[in-house]
Amino acid sequence: MPKCFLCPRKCGANRPEKRGICGADTLRLGRAAPHFYEEPPVSGKNGSGTIFFSGCPLSCVFCQNHELSDGCFGQAVSVRKLADIMLALQDQGCHNINLVSPTPYVADIIKALDLAKLKIPVVYNTSGYERVQTLEALEGYVDIYLPDLKYVSPELAEKYSGAPDYPSVAAEAIAEMIRRRGGCEYDGNGMMKRGVIVRHLVLPSHKDESIATLKYLSDNYDKSRFLLSLMSQYVPDFKADKYPEINRKLTKLEYRRVSEYAESLGFDGFFQEFSSQSSDYTPPFDLTGII
Repeated sequence: MPKCFLCPRKCGANRPEKRGICGADTLRLGRAAPHFYEEPPVSGKNGSGTIFFSGCPLSCVFCQNHELSDGCFGQAVSVRKLADIMLALQDQGCHNINLVSPTPYVADIIKALDLAKLKIPVVYNTSGYERVQTLEALEGYVDIYLPDLKYVSPELAEKYSGAPDYPSVAAEAIAEMIRRRGGCEYDGNGMMKRGVIVRHLVLPSHKDESIATLKYLSDNYDKSRFLLSLMSQYVPDFKADKYPEINRKLTKLEYRRVSEYAESLGFDGFFQEFSSQSSDYTPPFDLTGII
C-alpha cells in the first residue's frame, strides 16, 4: 500500500497496516443519512445526503464529533459500498452528497464517485486543514466546498487543535477552494449547485479571535466569491472541561459583537440563531445508512 500524505500532517502511514495520525486505517464510516442542519441552500427541504467519515487530521479539544474524530468509531466499508451509499442517498431525494471530514479517504472517495456517477452536487465538508495538492486531485469531483476557518492565531490553533500551522494551511486551502469553485450558482429551487461557504464557529472567551478571523477573511478574499456562515452552536464537549475559558456556552453579548462586526464588513451569508446552542445539531453516530 502507498504511504499516506493526503493531509497536512504528511505522516506517511502505510495504511491500512498502520493507522495515520488522523486515526484512519481502512475506509470507515460512522453515519450516512439526510441531514437538515446545514446552511439553507445545502440542506433544503429534503436534506443533505451526509456521510460522516471516521478519523480527523486535527485534534480539536471541543469536537462534537469526537466519537468519530478521536475514537475513530465506524464501520469499515468497500469503495463499492461507499458508492452504493451515495446512490441510496441520491435516490432518497437528498439535494447533494455531503462528505464530512473526508480528507483521509480522498483516494477512495474519488474511486467511489467514479463508480456512482452522481446526478447531484458533491459537498466537501472540511475543517479547512487541507493540502492544496489534495484539493487539486479533487478537481472535477467536488462542486461545493464547505470549509471552516477556525482561528488565525497559531497559539490558539496549537492549544485547541494541536496544529500551530492551521491558520496558514487553512488560509492557503480556502484560497484554492475559492479559486476553483468561487462564485455561487443555484438551481431553480435555490439549492446550491456550485460555490464556497466558509464557516466560523465563535468560541466563548474568544470574540477578539473571531473578529480577527473575520477581518482576515475580508482583507484577503473577494467577498463576492464566497458566503460566510457565522456559527453560534458551540457547546462544551469532549475535553473542553480541561480549558475553563471554553468550558461554557457562548454569551449573547459575545455573539452579538462578532455578528455586528461581520455585518459591518459586508459579508453575504448566514448568521446562525443564538438558540442553536444545543447538542441536538450533532446526530447520533450509530451506523445509520451503513449497515
